[in-house]
Amino acid sequence: MCGSWWSSAAVTHGLMALFAMGSWVSVNSLWVELPVIVTVLPEGWNLPAYLSVLIAFGNLGPIAVTITHHCAPERLNERLIIYCIQALAVVTAGFLAIFWSHTVTIAGQERSLPFLLFTFLLSLVCCTSNVTFLPFMFRYPPQYIRTFFIGQGFSALFPCIVALGQGVGKLECKTVNGTVHPEYLKESFPAQNFFWFLFVMLLISALSFVALTRRQTESQQDAQRKESDSAASAKNGDETDPLHNGTTPVSEEQVQVEEKPPVQTFWTPQNIYLLALLAVSNALTNGVLPSVQSFSCLPYGTMTFHLSVVLGNIANPLACFLAMFVILRSSTGLGFLSLGGGVFAAYLLALAALSPCPPLLGSSSGVALVVTSWIVFTGLFSYLKVVIGTLLHEAGHAALLWCGISIQAGSLVGALAMFPLVNTYQVFARAQECVDNCS
Repeated sequence: MCGSWWSSAAVTHGLMALFAMGSWVSVNSLWVELPVIVTVLPEGWNLPAYLSVLIAFGNLGPIAVTITHHCAPERLNERLIIYCIQALAVVTAGFLAIFWSHTVTIAGQERSLPFLLFTFLLSLVCCTSNVTFLPFMFRYPPQYIRTFFIGQGFSALFPCIVALGQGVGKLECKTVNGTVHPEYLKESFPAQNFFWFLFVMLLISALSFVALTRRQTESQQDAQRKESDSAASAKNGDETDPLHNGTTPVSEEQVQVEEKPPVQTFWTPQNIYLLALLAVSNALTNGVLPSVQSFSCLPYGTMTFHLSVVLGNIANPLACFLAMFVILRSSTGLGFLSLGGGVFAAYLLALAALSPCPPLLGSSSGVALVVTSWIVFTGLFSYLKVVIGTLLHEAGHAALLWCGISIQAGSLVGALAMFPLVNTYQVFARAQECVDNCS
């Protein structure tokens, strides 16, 4: 009974989601906790700029893995690399929880060197996960890659929910001597507790991967025993059911999927088209729109911002779950899907550009429209990414490697394109709290 439960498909899906959760949970957690830590660390509100640069440097990991795949394609042990980066993430998160607020004096100025160092290491892990976790998924049937993307959605949803429970960004407008000014409320628990939560999530992800690899090894051993028993039975003239080992059913993970004939070339127009759509969708969802989410939402109020963040992050795993049952394989359909998401992205960018006085300001219809736009935008592109990942899974192991590269490259280009617009040229104007910005 215990063995059949342990080898069931439901357990595999659960472990897969928890394993994928660790891919980007570190960077997502750092972003949502920024309003708390900027009030403590000496860099202040320049810290987001530092964080963006460190995440960009984290792409050294994917570059190294990609070069190794190209120069020595058969010598890269993906399982060992995943063990290493997960161990690095867990250890770094533990040190971050302890030393995040420590500073050192550099050139006569206080700097949060420990926090910046740990941020770089966690960014390196997150960026490298895209080109290691996805190729590892080739060992499993296509339905599991959809579960993998559901887990990636959890990596944004869970830190967001905890941060909201912590009370990040909550404020009250108070009048002192006839002047109204914002007063930020104290958090329910300190940043150190939040970073210990990050440590626990990364530990759960690492243990889930260990469990997956252990179950895979056990399945291979069972398959070898089954082949030996089948050979012995055939020698004795007995016939056996290919899906049973004696009287015990073999789990679906133990059924060996017949290998498809090798594709002549991966770089077909169809695959290039899918990779291009994937890069553009990730540029928008991971780079462009997150950089201006506060500008598009905060003019309508902090509650609008929180609803957009939470419901958008809920739409991500829900769209991935929908892909478990409905897969759109038409290239034209995928193009229209991305075009629909692009329309909502353009609307949200327009709201950010018009901040702090966007249209329908002060009306419930304006709030409903911006929240709905974030939900639909996130849901459409999340579904698109899962479908493309599924189609590329069918194209082979190399296709999943390029899938991870496209995700990472698109995210990097989107972030780098928005960084100077937001932080250097100040294209987007921030609304001031507790003030009528449009009178």
